[in-house]
Amino acid sequence: MLLIFIGSFVQTAIGFGLAIVSAPLLFVISPSYVPAPIVIVALFVALLNAIKYRSDVSVGGLKLALYGRVPGSIAGGFLLVMVSSQMLSLWLGLLVLFSVVVSLLPFRIDPTPTRMGIAGFFSGFFGTSSGIGGPPMALLLQHQEANQLRGNLAAFFVFSSIMSLIVQIPFGYLTLHHLWITIPLLPPAWLGYFIARKTTHSLPKDKIRYGALVLCLVSGLTAIWQGIMG
Repeated sequence: MLLIFIGSFVQTAIGFGLAIVSAPLLFVISPSYVPAPIVIVALFVALLNAIKYRSDVSVGGLKLALYGRVPGSIAGGFLLVMVSSQMLSLWLGLLVLFSVVVSLLPFRIDPTPTRMGIAGFFSGFFGTSSGIGGPPMALLLQHQEANQLRGNLAAFFVFSSIMSLIVQIPFGYLTLHHLWITIPLLPPAWLGYFIARKTTHSLPKDKIRYGALVLCLVSGLTAIWQGIMG
């Protein structure tokens, strides 16, 4: 619950980060939390943010990313049944470290239609297999105005999370058990969203971002250690 609270706070503050912060450590606690419960919580937080920033959403600009998301989600579903839990932990950790590197890149990548489609594919692949689908889209959209970034990422996560959950059902990664263990995670997710809404306007965005990156680094290295040591 604490991990979800922190992740929800970060995602509401900067537009993405819930799964990056919480998924690797939740996987260490129990592999059952990844990916479906993380995706359900991400869908919940994304809905809250999409409603809040609905006037800043540009659906047309996200269309090709959503098209790319479909085959990417299917490919991510196949990865889930092909790898062991040890390999999945290593995969989670490497994805988080990749996310940290992406966040620190100093140059701008313009979100052309082709790049949006490619980012959508990899977002689906990463998101369905690990719950961490934000970095490819954040890489393209990170230079947008703050509320536009939050709104567009939230809208994309709503649709993409639903796609991932649909794909996870036939692969056995979304069952009644996963729904049951997700229920206690929703109140702290809402609390993280609520507190971020009340406080982030008075907190420097860069400090929140760099604090989140430190958490991500610890989380990613922990998952890699778990994957290597078994």
